[in-house]
Amino acid sequence: MKYRQQVAGANYAFDGLVDVMAKATPLRSGDELAGCAAGSDAERAAAAWVLADLPLDTFLNEAVVPYESDEVTRLIIDSHDRRAYGAISHLTVGGFRDWLLDSASRDDAAERITAVSAGITPEMAAAVSKIMRNQDLVAVGAAMHVSAAFRTTVGGKGTLATRLQPNHPTDDPRGVAAAVLDGLLLGCGDAVIGINPATDSPEATSDLLHLLDSIRSRYGIPTQSCVLSHITTTIGLIERGAPVDLTFQSIAGTEGANSAFGVDIALLREGRDATRALHRGTVGDNVMYLETGQGSALSSGAHLGTGGKPVDQQTLETRAYAVARDLEPFLVNTVVGFIGPEYLYDGKQIVRAGLEDHFCGKLLGLPMGVDVCYTNHAEADQNDMDTLLILLAAAGVAFVITVPGADDVMLGYQSLSFHDVLQARRTLGLRPAPEFEQWLHAIGMVDDDGRLTPFDVTSSPLRALTMSGAR
Repeated sequence: MKYRQQVAGANYAFDGLVDVMAKATPLRSGDELAGCAAGSDAERAAAAWVLADLPLDTFLNEAVVPYESDEVTRLIIDSHDRRAYGAISHLTVGGFRDWLLDSASRDDAAERITAVSAGITPEMAAAVSKIMRNQDLVAVGAAMHVSAAFRTTVGGKGTLATRLQPNHPTDDPRGVAAAVLDGLLLGCGDAVIGINPATDSPEATSDLLHLLDSIRSRYGIPTQSCVLSHITTTIGLIERGAPVDLTFQSIAGTEGANSAFGVDIALLREGRDATRALHRGTVGDNVMYLETGQGSALSSGAHLGTGGKPVDQQTLETRAYAVARDLEPFLVNTVVGFIGPEYLYDGKQIVRAGLEDHFCGKLLGLPMGVDVCYTNHAEADQNDMDTLLILLAAAGVAFVITVPGADDVMLGYQSLSFHDVLQARRTLGLRPAPEFEQWLHAIGMVDDDGRLTPFDVTSSPLRALTMSGAR
């Protein structure tokens, strides 16, 4: 179907829903690379106008990626909750934006939005985000609360959890233990202590799992550990009796992109079920840790949609959240600036993408986190990350990723430091996950208001970790 709109005397035509969605997207380098971005601000405004006037039913009748050839599309359509959709089915995309902003201003905002979440498709979420300002994304994000639980509970109102990421170039146990200690002393690690291994070998992964589990159990830390190996490696280690808390996997928004990651929906469900069967959680059974990022489908050449036209990267990113929603995860995060400037060129694009991803994930019912990050060849710096962190914290992000000194020496990119999150919590009055905060209080690291106290590590239960590293 052709869509047309006139702006300032110029006529613009768009060849179907895929084209409208792409050209209505705020400018980003990945869409320019794919050849689907608007050619001018005027064309972008025309596409956004068309998009705002489209009925939400359009997204149930016109597929962005064909149903017949893509299992993600089939999951989206086959699992769509018509009853939940009924409350918003009469709206256009623009009307849906107004409905969300009105809902966000009400006392029952979280309940009102949650009630329709299962009726919202990823494409609807992506569409409405495209016509929202940054402050709209923050306001609606802050009104929603999506929690998940394993040994701690993330996503609760007034909390900001963290992944403590103690990566090491050679997976050296002493180096990993030192980074873990650094994060714990600054109140980080309540979402997960999660390592990106330097190698995906089962033996190395198993060693790291045992290391983290020994630290956690020795000091009675109410958190969970994860080694971010491929899901097939983790399933194999579960069968060998390794101490697996969470199963990790990168996912994307098309069947082809997931295939490039070596997974499909059936395999992801198998990993979830195998991990749940271990019954290692204490306050919940959400066991999956899933990671996404705008540009992953394009980077694997799996970004084409209906009619062979390229689909914009933000819409494809949001489709990945349908896969995540099916798996009832404990953690989901977008690595928003990690793939590089080919996809998000500068700080402005990274900030916008981070807010979009958080909003869309949360709208679809996910405990959404963000790796606030950039690569060294992007036109971005730590001031941009400060901006995004504070905006996301105000929007109620479930968790962010933290590394020593904000510099991941193994992956070679810039993220957030433990100090950054400490400052964000203080500034906005946010707390760690409740179970983790109770532990911090019990060992004397925080006061009754959740603030870090002067702390002598040599007299604490962590002193052995300080003195000897992991044994």
